[in-house]
Amino acid sequence: MELNDLKPAAGSRKSRKRVGRGKATGQGKTAGRGMKGQLARSKVRVGFEGGQNPIFKRMPFRRGFTNIFKTEYEVVNVKQLARLDVDGPITPEVLVEKGVTRGPEYLVKILGEGEIDKAVTVQAHKFSESARSKIEAAGGTAEVIE
Repeated sequence: MELNDLKPAAGSRKSRKRVGRGKATGQGKTAGRGMKGQLARSKVRVGFEGGQNPIFKRMPFRRGFTNIFKTEYEVVNVKQLARLDVDGPITPEVLVEKGVTRGPEYLVKILGEGEIDKAVTVQAHKFSESARSKIEAAGGTAEVIE
């Protein structure tokens, strides 16, 4: 078998309907648009509903906007830090190695859910107040990376 022998399975490819090409096709004259009326004309834009508020404007999920300047953080809780078995400081690179965060290009924010009982040095881009206080109460330090 060679490339020039390849062809699609029988019946898998259907040719498109060519409307307005004469009586014999069954789609001549009005080309499937019916008789007269607005929808038989060629100048009705897609989504036009006769002046009624169109569905794409009525839907609530279309409202608002996406802030393209938003800073997204990888969220790590204090209880996840307590489970880590690490010698030395906990950095974003260590979190990536341990599979806690997705990659080194993501900013890391430490949140205060859970408890920590060992003194560790944690380096991250942001800390919540509760996370900072829990880490320092356990004898560790919370260092902010710029």
